[in-house]
Amino acid sequence: MAEPFTTFTAIAAPLEMSNVDTDQIIPARFMRRPRDERYSTYAFHDLRFTPDGAKRDDFVLNRPPFDQAGILVAQRNFGVGSSREAAVYALLALGIRAVVAESFGDIFFSNALKNGLLPIRLAESDCTALRNLVARQPGTQLTVDLPQNLLVAAGSAAYHFAIPDFARDCLLRGLDEIGLTFTLLPEIEAFEAARGTAA
Repeated sequence: MAEPFTTFTAIAAPLEMSNVDTDQIIPARFMRRPRDERYSTYAFHDLRFTPDGAKRDDFVLNRPPFDQAGILVAQRNFGVGSSREAAVYALLALGIRAVVAESFGDIFFSNALKNGLLPIRLAESDCTALRNLVARQPGTQLTVDLPQNLLVAAGSAAYHFAIPDFARDCLLRGLDEIGLTFTLLPEIEAFEAARGTAA
């Protein structure tokens, strides 16, 4: 799991695409690659690069200042398609900590929450307004305030969002499910000791 997610402020990039599937986020041929310093190059690889490896100027994340984005503002059905945690790993490697969209693929939504990437569902009109804002004013920063469940655009509106309580608690504490289990280690050890005595 990443570090605790409390508040996060970053440049936002507008992704004017709906139905972005996990194979677009990370093509299947990279699935077995190690999570090393090259991993960020796999994110949106075929959208970002030509077959000969040159950057595509028409893809938003290749253009300054959007190439420094930490928040994506997408359209509906982000992360649909096959189940692959690697899609979340690739976005995190690229520096993306939150994705705002009208809707998400169910498995991607779950994988994101378990690995420290915050998927924020907002109404279509709100997503459109945010994409228009950050496209019109490149470099615009958004702030995610997870303790308050708010997404804030400086000088603009604040948007309330909701995520499951358990996932929110884990994000705030920087814990995945294994890490959460380790926080219960004293109780687990006490239970095992008592069970051994009873036997």
